[in-house]
Amino acid sequence: MPKLTRRQKENIKKTDSIIYSNLEDAIKVLKETATAKFIETVELHANLYIDPKYADQQLRTTVTLPHGIGKVLTIAVLTSEANFNEAETAGADIVGSDSLIEDISKGNINFDLLVATPDMMPKLAKLGRVLGPKGLMPSPKSGTVSNTLTATLTEFKKGKFEYKADKTGIVHVNFGKVDFSENQLQENLTALYKSLEQNRPPGVKGRYFKSLFICTSMGPSIQLDLNTFD
Repeated sequence: MPKLTRRQKENIKKTDSIIYSNLEDAIKVLKETATAKFIETVELHANLYIDPKYADQQLRTTVTLPHGIGKVLTIAVLTSEANFNEAETAGADIVGSDSLIEDISKGNINFDLLVATPDMMPKLAKLGRVLGPKGLMPSPKSGTVSNTLTATLTEFKKGKFEYKADKTGIVHVNFGKVDFSENQLQENLTALYKSLEQNRPPGVKGRYFKSLFICTSMGPSIQLDLNTFD
């Protein structure tokens, strides 16, 4: 195991066994401990009292953060030829019908998000094994199956994205970049927390949050007090 650098040791001292109840302090430490030589992504890891094997305890939803997450999505639209012009005008990067399905079936997936009109969904069914594991299969719940392409694409271009709990009940989600201002990160994280609260699965009857941690791509985990956002 490689030895820790002096800076890494100092960063651990700032976060080890400390639970931050003040969001401003937590974000300040988050930025101070981001020492990689690239612009790190900022992440929230929320451990929830849910068991996703039960339908009423599953969490999958979308959110638009006030300041985005610092990533411009490449969006593909699967629709009939009659809608090609609307999709392109609304900002789609890739637009296609049967030819796009063929490309996807060959593993040519050069997009971050796939939006489809309802009439194309039967044709997409056979690609579930390709798109599903990558989290790219369009679904009404995620807002990626739509007949209103202009409105849908406008929302996603503004930063709307999907997140969900994994099979262990943990949500891993980005909420910005380390070069965002402290205020921007605080506002994004607060909006994300509110989204989690508002989308509490109906099967959760008692406590909802087990733990909340934030970190950068290469930085140490910073634990937040569960009452931080109250």
